[in-house]
Amino acid sequence: MIKKKKQGKNKNSLQKLIIKIFRENPSFTYNYKQIASIIGIKDVSQRKLIVAILEKLVDDNFLKQISLGKFQLVENSSLQGTIQFIARGGGYFMSDNLDEDIFIHKSKIGKALPDDIVEIRTIYKKNKIEGEVIQIVERVRKYFVGVVEKSGHSFFFRADNKSMPVDFFIEKKHLNGAKSGEKVKIKFLSWPSSVKSPMGAIVEVLGAPGNLNVEMFSIISALGIEDKFSKEVINESENINEPNYNNEAKIRKDFRKILTFTIDPDTALDFDDALSYKELDNGNIQVGIHIADVSHYVRENTALDKEAYHRGNSVYLADRVVPMLPEKLSNGLCSLRPNEDKLTFSAVFDINNKSEIVKTWFGKTIIHSDYRLTYKQAQEIIDGKKHNILDKPIIKLNSIAEIIRKKRLEKGALNIESEELSFVIDEKGLPSGVKIKISSKANKLIEEFMLLANKNVALYLGKATKTKQITPSIYRIHDNPSEEKLSELRIILEQFKYVIKREKNKPISYSLNLVMQKAKENKELHIIGPLIIRSMSKAKYSQENTGHYGLSFDYYTHFTSPIRRYADLLIHRILLGALEGKRNATASYEKICQYISSMEKRAVDAERASNKMLQVLYLQDKVGEIYKGKITGVAEWGIFVEIEENKCEGLIRLNTLKDDYYSHDPETYKIIGKKTKTEYHLGQQVLIEVLAVNLAKRQIDFLMIQEDS
Repeated sequence: MIKKKKQGKNKNSLQKLIIKIFRENPSFTYNYKQIASIIGIKDVSQRKLIVAILEKLVDDNFLKQISLGKFQLVENSSLQGTIQFIARGGGYFMSDNLDEDIFIHKSKIGKALPDDIVEIRTIYKKNKIEGEVIQIVERVRKYFVGVVEKSGHSFFFRADNKSMPVDFFIEKKHLNGAKSGEKVKIKFLSWPSSVKSPMGAIVEVLGAPGNLNVEMFSIISALGIEDKFSKEVINESENINEPNYNNEAKIRKDFRKILTFTIDPDTALDFDDALSYKELDNGNIQVGIHIADVSHYVRENTALDKEAYHRGNSVYLADRVVPMLPEKLSNGLCSLRPNEDKLTFSAVFDINNKSEIVKTWFGKTIIHSDYRLTYKQAQEIIDGKKHNILDKPIIKLNSIAEIIRKKRLEKGALNIESEELSFVIDEKGLPSGVKIKISSKANKLIEEFMLLANKNVALYLGKATKTKQITPSIYRIHDNPSEEKLSELRIILEQFKYVIKREKNKPISYSLNLVMQKAKENKELHIIGPLIIRSMSKAKYSQENTGHYGLSFDYYTHFTSPIRRYADLLIHRILLGALEGKRNATASYEKICQYISSMEKRAVDAERASNKMLQVLYLQDKVGEIYKGKITGVAEWGIFVEIEENKCEGLIRLNTLKDDYYSHDPETYKIIGKKTKTEYHLGQQVLIEVLAVNLAKRQIDFLMIQEDS
């Protein structure tokens, strides 16, 4: 550990010296030997470090390599990308051409707004690369949500987004009937160079802050998520006719007489996957994984297709869904409802008695779902509590799924079990309690067969054979975790009294799975699981296949949810083209991958914000009540605590701890008192009082009940 820190310090000091040399001699060119000579370094390892630093400075656009091994300062170097703001001021510049984001001080932001595409000038300050906005290339966000306020005779708009650097000025003619204090949606008009505030016009009055529907709409609007479809999209969907299934059966493989069923949550309205089960004469089992054939209805470059791409995916909030496709498609034509003929795109596998795949087939099909099961009903069959025609198929499929899962985990996959928190909603639409959804064997059964289909579709498209070339496609990739992040995770988990024990000849995933199993036994998986996931690289879409670390797959994509993910719809089109021999060798999907990855992040942000909203609503009438809690996070401004009873999380601000002056130690993830040396650490049980809740800001404040108080 000490050696690593020393190496880091040497690298930083070396980089500082190298930057100084180039800044003092901007017209000179140097190679690594000349730099080493100027600094006085002869050690071979240190010279290699100089080479690495020079290459990094080229990547950072601080240096340019004018010929092999010769470097020169880049004068007024500029980059183009997007900007994201942070609540405490300033922001970060992001570009696909950079390994790391570039910090921009609030004084260097200029007139940029969140998500703008900007051009920045790179500067080095205190041995760190920073940026300065020199041009707004494109205003990406046209609409914002917040509260309109009157100040004297003028009206201003304050965005819900805490990182918004400025308030908007609203002229009276653009109030649209809004009153001071109301939550509104505005449109960006302009930002004249002569004024401090951008100009906006109110396009919709949402209502009073604090109302559940208003706040939920605010969440999606603030993130640029559309809750309504345009007339053009609705009309196009309404004009789609029910297909003639008998005619379709002539050009598709017909599975209508084979036992078929769906397994979904009891609240599901759109069913995009079904399983068929057939015992073959040779003793093998044929399993069909049938996916709604959305591409049959949503054709390329139509209004429906463009809208689906624009949305990227369905967004699941705590109390509602914002669908990617209109209801006629998502809950109607495409949904694999029971006792109805449906068009599907299928992956069909023949599986032997060792649960090995001996034959694979992909193609367009037609099915007729015989049963609609909930996860609870399927689990009852697995537990032997129900007896009907599905008993044998469900038990057999579960046995196959368990063997496939075991092999996947043995290969090094992470055993990420979902433990979802959800609120019980009463007749008034308000949260009245909390429940934890634990992944059952029935959930895992469906999960394994969906993974099987996704993996094999990616393998078919991405792996060349003697008779087939690679088809340009989209992959779901997940990089290996860095040692630095694993070291941070180790420190965090130790605070919760979990230890990552590296086992000989076993991947790190084996040790992490043991931690999660222990956390599950301790009923802490909903805390520990996300901590482990956050230590990993983020899964994303890419045209370049690098494998999926978390699943331990060399090839993986998304094929099984085209009703709610645009990536899957696109994969259906790519797969059909490959099956028909229409492979497009020049197809490029990288920009699409970047976009749909960003839309996925937006959906996750919306889901988290809506969950926080319900937590605030649940606690709004419980101010003053005392609960037991567990510390889940620490920061320089406070301690995050989750209430054990209802899983609501709030903040204890450090300035409310009156017995001492407390500060944050980022290396140990602790809050430490200056005089008493009292420590607060992750996983520690504490007693708290609900101090205040603010629905408009989605904030919960706690007060620490200290022993001496």
